[in-house]
Amino acid sequence: MSNRSRVLIVDDDTSVCAMLEEYLSEHRYEVRCVGGGNAMREEIERELPDAILLDIHLPGEDGISLARFLRERYDVAIIMVTGSGDVIDRVVGLEVGADDYVTKPFDPRELLARLKSVLRRMQARTHAETEGPSTAPAAPEAGARIRVGRCWLEVQAHRLVSEGGDEVPMTAMEYDLLVAFTANPNRVLSRDQLLMHARNREWQPFDRSIDIRIGRLRRKIEADPEKPQTIRTVRNGGYMFVPDGMRVSSE
Repeated sequence: MSNRSRVLIVDDDTSVCAMLEEYLSEHRYEVRCVGGGNAMREEIERELPDAILLDIHLPGEDGISLARFLRERYDVAIIMVTGSGDVIDRVVGLEVGADDYVTKPFDPRELLARLKSVLRRMQARTHAETEGPSTAPAAPEAGARIRVGRCWLEVQAHRLVSEGGDEVPMTAMEYDLLVAFTANPNRVLSRDQLLMHARNREWQPFDRSIDIRIGRLRRKIEADPEKPQTIRTVRNGGYMFVPDGMRVSSE
């Protein structure tokens, strides 16, 4: 059996597929190319790749929906391929669980660097899970309701609730970030610490996911997201959770 990493390219542009297949093969990757969601599912059922390069603009089911499908079912690295002006698509792609993105037109060398980085992070996470306990902070007491800005975090239920009692939609990574913050009140957490706590992976210089997710969390929990008081930015340090008196209750 080959020890080469397996990469599945999902893109309906045959010229892009041909170029990437040739380039990545030269760098000792096993590469398969498909043009849409149905073919992607068939390939995954045949053999799960290590990484998927997923174009957002596909005929039929788009890349965002496919990324959500993949993240809910498989532990596979996902790199979104977007147009240069598709900022919202990039943000949404990261929100549904993509590990990174690259914009068209791209330099194959940049894509290769991103692919290597994402695969290293996946391998580091797998190693940590098999070798011993995680370095993530201990979660708050299971039944706790912790005040986070204008909301309450219900730890056991994995829910974020507004002051009026309405559930605030929250992704799994946003939950992990809030647990990391509430376990470390008034302590500066760097981006790499937050990534390790939330996804057990190492931060890379071009990794934008933490900043994007912090911005999304602030819009949910801060009274004024433009002047955050609960999750504060620490210049050249990272982020710090400042509790409102660290009010905690149990149910």
